[in-house]
Amino acid sequence: MLADFLLAHVPFPDLPYHLSHYVRGATPLSTQPVVLSALAAYLATIFGIQELMKGHAPYRLQFLFQLHNLILTTGSALLLVLMLEEIIPIFVANGPFYAICNSDAWTERMEFYYMINYYIKYLELIDTVFLALKKKPLAFLHVFHHSATAFLCYTQLNGKTSISWVVITLNLTVHVFMYYYYYATAGGAKLWWKKHLTTMQIVQFIIDLFIVYFGTYSYFAATYYPDMPTFGSCAGTESAALFGCGLLTSYLFLFINFYIQTYTKKSAKKPIANGHANGNGIKSD
Repeated sequence: MLADFLLAHVPFPDLPYHLSHYVRGATPLSTQPVVLSALAAYLATIFGIQELMKGHAPYRLQFLFQLHNLILTTGSALLLVLMLEEIIPIFVANGPFYAICNSDAWTERMEFYYMINYYIKYLELIDTVFLALKKKPLAFLHVFHHSATAFLCYTQLNGKTSISWVVITLNLTVHVFMYYYYYATAGGAKLWWKKHLTTMQIVQFIIDLFIVYFGTYSYFAATYYPDMPTFGSCAGTESAALFGCGLLTSYLFLFINFYIQTYTKKSAKKPIANGHANGNGIKSD
C-alpha cells in the first residue's frame, strides 16, 4: 500500500495528536470564528489586490502559476490514491452502505486524509490571488465556490460524516485533470478538453447529490420515521448533512448555469475556461 510505503521510507516528523487527528479547538482552523476570519481575510485580500491592480499592468507569473497547479494536480492524485486504498477494502469487505454510512468507515487514516484535503482547500484559494494579480474578473461562481468549499470541509470534519469520502474522491479526480489542464496550458499546450472539465464537474455533483441525499434520507428515516424503508442510519450530524446537501445542490445549479452561459448560448463570446489565471476566465472548482 502507498500509505505503508510512505510511512516506511519517508522521514515524517512525529506529529502531536491534534495535528494527526481532528480535535476541535486544538487542530488548526477547527473553530468557526477562526474559519470565518480566515475566509474573510481571503475575500479582503483578493478584492484588495483587485483594487490595487487598477493602476498597474497585469503580472504574468507563469512559473509560479505552473508550480501552483503542478503541486495541486500531483497532491490531488496522491491523496486520491491514499483514500481509495483505505476505503476500498472496507467497501469490498462490508458492502457499499457500510462504507458510506457506518461510523467505522471513519478510520484514523481517513480522518487524517480528510484533514489534508481540508487544508488543500486553503491552498486552492491562491487560485484567486493569481486571478487578481493577472487582472482577470473575479466571478461569483469562482469566489463563492472556493470559499464555501473550505467551509464545507470544515463542517463535515466537525460532523464526522462517513459519507465524505465519496464527495472528496470524486472532487480529487476532477482536480487531477483540472489542475493539470491549467498547468499544461499555461506552458503553451493546446488541449481540446476544456469544455469537458465543466461536464465532469456537473456529473460529479449529480453523483454527489444522489449519494448524500440517500445518506441523509437513511439517517432521518431510521431516526425519526422507522416505518419508512431504509437500510439503516448514516453516521454524521444532522446539521453537517443538511448543510452539505444544500451547498452541493447550489453548486449543481451554478455549474449548469455556467455551462449554459459559456458553451451553449448563441450570444456567448469566445468560451471562457472553467479555470483561472491562464488568461481564459474562471476557475470554479
